[in-house]
Amino acid sequence: MYAPEFEYRRAESVEHALELLAAHEDARPIAGAHGLLPRLRTGEESASVLVDIGHLDGLTGIDERDDTIRIGALTTHAEIAGSDPVREHAGAMADAASELGDPQVRNGATIGGNLAHGDARADLPAAFLALDGELVVRGVDGDRTVPATDLFKGHFRTVVAPHELITEVRLPIEDESTSAYVKRRNPLSGYALVGVSACLGFAVTDDDARTVETARVAVTGATTKPSRLPGVEAALAGMTVDGEAGRLDETDRLTGAAARATEGFEADDYRADSQTSPEYLAHLLPVYTEQALHRAVEGYRRSR
Repeated sequence: MYAPEFEYRRAESVEHALELLAAHEDARPIAGAHGLLPRLRTGEESASVLVDIGHLDGLTGIDERDDTIRIGALTTHAEIAGSDPVREHAGAMADAASELGDPQVRNGATIGGNLAHGDARADLPAAFLALDGELVVRGVDGDRTVPATDLFKGHFRTVVAPHELITEVRLPIEDESTSAYVKRRNPLSGYALVGVSACLGFAVTDDDARTVETARVAVTGATTKPSRLPGVEAALAGMTVDGEAGRLDETDRLTGAAARATEGFEADDYRADSQTSPEYLAHLLPVYTEQALHRAVEGYRRSR
């Protein structure tokens, strides 16, 4: 199936791109276009003007500065997956980027486009939520920041307006923390049937014990929008990971915490389709939540 006819405009700068987007009501920006073009072909989306921003300077690269990892919006998933700073300080994002699509997609698709597109089956949103990131979004009136918890409004729906551009993704660097992402891949599309990301922050006590001080756990794929899992997060508070007693506590606590992954979700909250059902997704969610938690804790041990 072919996409309907559209006008192609090549932006000369971010400001020029914003002007073009503002001048045409149904204009859309493209960079990798791995999300938008397939939906144009199927008629799920439409655009009379496509504004190419994929070549613009200043929107690529990964920088570690001010206790923050700053990722340009046009940085590809392959670059993120291979980044030492991302792998060290935001492992869940590196995991998610390496799980996305295939090598061709990872070398062309961009982080800004992925998050702005708002596909509830995408990998990066779960990591973005668990890592408590934020976006820098630019419009004709200037920049604004969008916390991860405010970004997603539904399947293919975010708070980024059609006339705005994401310019940067920011991920905080947290001491004594660990994160991971795991997924059940849809065998046909490669998207996540269920993907779970966990980020755990540890407090070190006077006797050098480590206990969970903060926990952020998020799901993508299984639900109608990427979401945090507050029941899991609450169940992890104070969990010990040191010594034999800690390992026994950990085994029980991780299993018990993962069992709360479905709390707060009704049948309509699951993103069921012809290949899945709410019951199946509700079954998978605790299983992959437990896997993500175990991977995060083991990653923390290896880093110590």
